[in-house]
Amino acid sequence: MNCPYCGHYDSKVTDSRDVNDGVRRRRQCLSCGARFTTYERLQPASLFVIKKDERREEFDRNKLLSGIRKACEKRPLPTGAIEKLVDDIEAELYRLGKAEIACELIGDMVIEQLKRLDHIAYIRFASVYREFADITTLKEEVDNLASTAVHPANQLPLLPDEELIVKGRRASRKRSKVRSRR
Repeated sequence: MNCPYCGHYDSKVTDSRDVNDGVRRRRQCLSCGARFTTYERLQPASLFVIKKDERREEFDRNKLLSGIRKACEKRPLPTGAIEKLVDDIEAELYRLGKAEIACELIGDMVIEQLKRLDHIAYIRFASVYREFADITTLKEEVDNLASTAVHPANQLPLLPDEELIVKGRRASRKRSKVRSRR
């Protein structure tokens, strides 16, 4: 392992720990003495994704991570939740033991995981993945989710109760009256 500071080709390992699906190693350069951390992860055999147009593309974890991050953007999710979700999906894909996986299978796995993690992220991802043609299709999906889903921890309901809407309107009217009196 080359030192990231001076480029020297040799370093010694001062500490090793198992993390998730790999090993974290703390290293010290034998030339400049700088310390740095490396992460090692087993690289499984190549996995190819069969796209909708029948092309085959090598599985790219970063592409999956990027798509899920876009769906989860600005959502109040715990630190590391997205990475864990991607780790779980990737592990399941390799556990299947197939050399080629249909993109629909990966999309369905993401949909199921997001439905449990965050409803808004689920709707965002589903709207792109399922290519909703119009607002009616999107509304049907939201209604279906609202009628069957249990709210994940620390997440507001997807559609508020009618009482909340009425109370919210009354509160906003009171605030506007107070402002107009000033």
